[in-house]
Formats: sequence, structure tokens, C-alpha cells
Amino acid sequence: MSKDCGNHGKNRRKLFRRICAGLLIFNFILLVTILLVWAILQPSKPRFILQDVTVYAFNTSVPNFLTSNFQVTISSRNPNDKIGVYYDRLDVFAVYHNQQITYRTRIPPTYQGHKDVNVWSPFVYGNLVPVAPFNSLALTQDQSNGAVLLNFNIDGRVRWKVGTFISGRYHFYVKCSAFINLGGNANNGIIVGANAVKYQLVQRCSVNV
Repeated sequence: MSKDCGNHGKNRRKLFRRICAGLLIFNFILLVTILLVWAILQPSKPRFILQDVTVYAFNTSVPNFLTSNFQVTISSRNPNDKIGVYYDRLDVFAVYHNQQITYRTRIPPTYQGHKDVNVWSPFVYGNLVPVAPFNSLALTQDQSNGAVLLNFNIDGRVRWKVGTFISGRYHFYVKCSAFINLGGNANNGIIVGANAVKYQLVQRCSVNV
């Protein structure tokens, strides 16, 4: 009886070792496969550039409330020659001192092929958006100094396409900084309307996936 129990214990240990060895081999093959795919495809993140910002409104006539209206031109380039990009969702909004100051504007979903370039010019706006009192004060000071640092961010979801394979969705975040003159002096911009000034920037954005 005890001998059978001993053999049973040995068999269980052998089975456990075989399972562990199989898992190690599987993980090794999977890692090698991933490295080979990465080496062959050499994937790179899309590159975004903030080309210009047209300012139609930007004021705090009501204390601690901000009304703003921008049109931003953003270009995106897919640097990969074997990977396509599905932009399933892209929401654009403006940020001042880490506080969102406009509503989100959604860019229509699109597919970006190998080495392709897409250009979007969405309007980003907010009407009487509440801002923190210290940000309202900082904005007044920045305007009196002649320039304001804004961020135009993109929050969305993307998928990658390799041949016929399409990946799952990945969170996608783009941050475009714009140091522009909003103090009433349009010398650094181009007047494009009665109350609109266009600022040429060509500013590269940071991209996180």
C-alpha cells in the first residue's frame, strides 16, 4: 500500500516537472516569436504635428469662467511600411495648467495606411467653462505678459493592422504644446477675420500608446 502511494507521488512530481518544462518552452517560443516579429516590422508610433492654431475667442470676461474657440490643424504620419493604423476614436481638447478648458471634439474614425499622412482641422471650443480661481489669475497674468502656454491633447483608441491581422484596441494619447500670443497683440499671428488670429506653429507633439 505504501509502495503504491510512493509511486503515485513520484508520478505526480514527474507530471509537474513536465508541465513546468512545457510552459517554459512555450514562453521561450512565444518570446522569440515576438522578437522576430518586432525585428521584421520595426514598429514605430505615429508622428503628430500641431501645424497651426486659429484663435476666435479666448477671454475671462466672467470671473473664473473661460470662453474659448480655436481651430487647430493637426497632421499625423504613419512611419511604418508594414503596419497600418485604425484610429477608432480621437477626441481633441484644450488644456491650461493641467485643467481641461474646452469640450471634447471628436474626429471621425479613419484608417491610416503605410507611410500615409492625415490632416485634421477640428474646432475646439468651450462656453463659460469654469476654471480654478488660481488658473483664472494665472491666465490674466499670462495675457498681460503677452503669451500663453496651451496644450491641445488628443485622447483616443487605436488598432494596428499587419497584413490581415488586426490587433485589439490600445489607449492612445497625444500632447501638443502651443506657446502663442493671446494678449491682444496679433503681431505674431495672421489676421484671418474680424476677431480671429492664426498662429503658425509646426510644433511636434508627444505620443504615448
